[in-house]
Amino acid sequence: MLSNVAKSVSNRSLFSNLKTLSGQKKNGFASEATFETRAFKLHNLEEGPATQVTVTKEDALKYYSQMYMIRRMETAAGNLYKEKTIRGFCHLYSGQEACAVGMRAAMRPEDSCITAYRCHGWTYLMGVSVQGVLSELTGRGGGCAKGKGGSMHMYASQFYGGNGIVGAQVPLGAGIALASQYNGTKGACISLYGDGAANQGQIFEAYNMAYLWKLPCIFVCENNGYAMGTSANRGSSNVNFYTRADFVPGCWVDGMDVLAVREATRFALEHCSSGKGPILLETATYRYSGHSMSDPGTSYRSRDEIAEVRQTRDPITSLREKILSAELASVEELKEIEGKIRAEVDTATKVAKTDKEISVDELTADIYANPQNLTGIRNTIPLAELQHKRLGTAVNM
Repeated sequence: MLSNVAKSVSNRSLFSNLKTLSGQKKNGFASEATFETRAFKLHNLEEGPATQVTVTKEDALKYYSQMYMIRRMETAAGNLYKEKTIRGFCHLYSGQEACAVGMRAAMRPEDSCITAYRCHGWTYLMGVSVQGVLSELTGRGGGCAKGKGGSMHMYASQFYGGNGIVGAQVPLGAGIALASQYNGTKGACISLYGDGAANQGQIFEAYNMAYLWKLPCIFVCENNGYAMGTSANRGSSNVNFYTRADFVPGCWVDGMDVLAVREATRFALEHCSSGKGPILLETATYRYSGHSMSDPGTSYRSRDEIAEVRQTRDPITSLREKILSAELASVEELKEIEGKIRAEVDTATKVAKTDKEISVDELTADIYANPQNLTGIRNTIPLAELQHKRLGTAVNM
């Protein structure tokens, strides 16, 4: 028996209605195809994103590759955690790949993003290599933050990281949008949070300020159904998260459909860029793993429920079927892509296990942006001598 959470993402056929554009074939394969997405639900909007979306072969294969890469990378991360090579917290994104890939596909160079601690996939999409992500997870020097941040704190250009404080990234995202507005960069900030964090008071404060100041901020609630182990229906009096920002317009989107997410994000970016202020997106998605690696994820839902979603609404399988049905690519072409990705992740995993950790001398580095301006304050210059007390006596190391 499926829960309401699972039904929300699995009550349709494997892929939406399909229409291949005529006269667009090359070497026996279509160069682009058009699909019908699930209907969007709107709040304080007269019109929403188009439900008929077109994708080129190049983009379809790119999205497929990105989602498949994230899935393999997260599988590797899960294995490394079970081997105790990864310590601390580790939150996997498996099942939610279409959310990040769809949003990233719509982002412009001037746009930015900030998210919560389920951030490995976003880090990869924002320009960090798979090896950079996995080495960061294992606390090695080759990681994107030299192993200092770990699973919950990764950063890249225009990516303000995963945040370890529940909901804290939302007001920070509003601040990033304020900076963009102030500096006139014309960029918007995507600020993501989960359905569990949606009840944090600071989020409603951020909604209010963003609307009053017409900030170019896209608030995104990635509703994966269960927060830290409690279903949305048990934890929220209003589970229509896209309506919860009061005057801020909202849009519900099928978060298991990468093309629907892309179109909703494009719509949201246009809304922000036109000076209308913030908008809220709710992406209805599903996580296959527990909240974190310490949560088996099966005490509050059945294994049958997880299997049902995997079989009927998996974002990667869904796009694969669309590509094949529209004759955008062959099975052999997709298998070649998958093989290359598996090899890349396997190699990155080996490096992440053997990469060196940073030295003790670097522990106080990377704290200040311009440490040269802080002369006279100890332990602010990278690689400078550390001071500590040993046996009650201050010594230099």
